[in-house]
Amino acid sequence: MADPARHLPLVDVIKAGAAQLIVLHHLAWFGPMSDVAVQASPLLQSVQSWLANYGRYAVAAFLAIGGFLAAQSMPRDGVPDGRAAWRSIVRRYVRLIVPFAAALVLAVICAWMARQWMTHASLGAPARLDQFVAHLLLLHGVLGVESLSAGVWYVAIDFQLYALFVGLLWLAGCRPASADFAGGVLVTGITLASLLYFGRDDAWDATALYFFGAYGLGILGGWATRSPRPLFWLLTLVALGGSALAVDFRGRIVVALLTALALAWTQMHPWLRARSLFASLGRTSYALFLVHFPICLVINALFTHYAPDSPAINLLGVGVAWLASNLAAFPFQRHVEARLTPRLLRAAASGVR
Repeated sequence: MADPARHLPLVDVIKAGAAQLIVLHHLAWFGPMSDVAVQASPLLQSVQSWLANYGRYAVAAFLAIGGFLAAQSMPRDGVPDGRAAWRSIVRRYVRLIVPFAAALVLAVICAWMARQWMTHASLGAPARLDQFVAHLLLLHGVLGVESLSAGVWYVAIDFQLYALFVGLLWLAGCRPASADFAGGVLVTGITLASLLYFGRDDAWDATALYFFGAYGLGILGGWATRSPRPLFWLLTLVALGGSALAVDFRGRIVVALLTALALAWTQMHPWLRARSLFASLGRTSYALFLVHFPICLVINALFTHYAPDSPAINLLGVGVAWLASNLAAFPFQRHVEARLTPRLLRAAASGVR
């Protein structure tokens, strides 16, 4: 499957920035280094508060990007062949689960190491076998299982969203004569339902229905770039996002709406040239998302153990944790995502033919 991200440098820019925000959000939210470091300055306290409360909105950008790229990789006129739909879902699962499984092993090891130096709520309980299996099946959120690492709920949601999208296209493709129309109606309808109902009720936040609003906005943006009627899809995108904000103004929907519009507009009117730095950081964004929390956990434990009361040293520790997370993402992406995952994808493809 071609990766549309290669043809749209803005994807790299947004993914790179959003991934950095997620790392800083978790450093600010979980502590304990940041809790000590902010004592050095009121400005640092304000920065920590902002990152803790608003840094998580970067997830909405990832959701919109996910929908945008999914729309560009799948036919809008439906998926009439059930086997093709199943193969797409299996490929998506393998693509996600291989680096995810490696990151889970890293998380378990790093949590054990961190427990040798500190006691903190961010450590959680020691991992159990059933807990690990639930994560591998991407059912940890639905089953209410304690997460083995911060942010791992997103991996399960990403898979659910993609599977739901493919399922909707398969339903549309069951009637080829009207597949194009049916696919648009189904996706737009679920997007609107998520924006106005499911996404406003936290009882649904372990399911794709809660997040499909942001994902669907990205899908509509992706369709706009491939349609002979791009204005129709852009107006639909704005109408859905505007309606959701009029009913219940949410920052994450603003981020998703602006991301979807920016991606669609840039794809249709290229204006941004990628810098190699952005391309590299964008390419390693998923790896960074997976590995940063275990790395930060160990560094938090070390600095908390050896310098528990020094704001300056703990501020240095925050910087070290951020830098180490980024450095760890590069070999993880290179060896797990770029080498191991394609091999297992080929094996999975031969098994579902």
